[in-house]
Amino acid sequence: MERSRIGGRLLIGLIMAVVALFGYFNKSQVNPITGKTQHVSLTPEEEITLGLQSAPQMAAEFGGLYEDQKVQALVKKVGQGIVQNTEVKNGPYQFDFHVLADPETINAFAVPGGQVFITMGLLKRLKSEDQLAGVLGHEIGHVVGRHSAQQIAKQELVGGLAGAASIALSDPNSPNGSAYIAQYVANLVNLKYGREDELESDDFGVKFMVETGRNPEAMVEVMEILAEAGGPDRPAEFQSTHPSPENRIAKIKAAMAKYRNP
Repeated sequence: MERSRIGGRLLIGLIMAVVALFGYFNKSQVNPITGKTQHVSLTPEEEITLGLQSAPQMAAEFGGLYEDQKVQALVKKVGQGIVQNTEVKNGPYQFDFHVLADPETINAFAVPGGQVFITMGLLKRLKSEDQLAGVLGHEIGHVVGRHSAQQIAKQELVGGLAGAASIALSDPNSPNGSAYIAQYVANLVNLKYGREDELESDDFGVKFMVETGRNPEAMVEVMEILAEAGGPDRPAEFQSTHPSPENRIAKIKAAMAKYRNP
């Protein structure tokens, strides 16, 4: 009887895993900017809608928008300078750029569809428009790379596989143990994808800077600023969704050579 129950759980888990994998690999679209085929479930229009809906809440979490309109205008000018002078302008996304009031948090991020944010905590550490362009170009890269849409599809896949593993490996005497292991494995998969997305966005940032006549060395300077801000107690790269600044600098320099000497 016990062997039969175990077999039943394994069969149900296997079916759930197959359904999750089929759903993931069956959802693919060609990226309108890069031409790559990606596993995504959202259309660009849905990404724009999702981004516009989530932008106010994201801003509120960082103290709202910074009140100085001159600062806002500068960031919008630099950001739109990248959009309008690269292939990004031919894409479907609606870009806008915002400065968040938080003076302590050092961060910049983009939500799906083209809403890009930078905190005053980071902006006040930058020393040139080229450094700002490097930060914004990186975030534009996340949008055109459709990284958020990819992550949503991957989370759907990982969630399905984690649920399948929980059922297939469940121990009646310890039902939470296998669920914890499955969730841990799921988190590790997402960390790997996060680092790859960051490096691809750095590559986009260098490409955009070269195309718009800005100095891509400024991206190296930004990495040095981030390394200094992180201090000696930064978490190990394996435990972070962002690669270490040292690793990113090496990749940025390789991208500079690639795009300066195509």
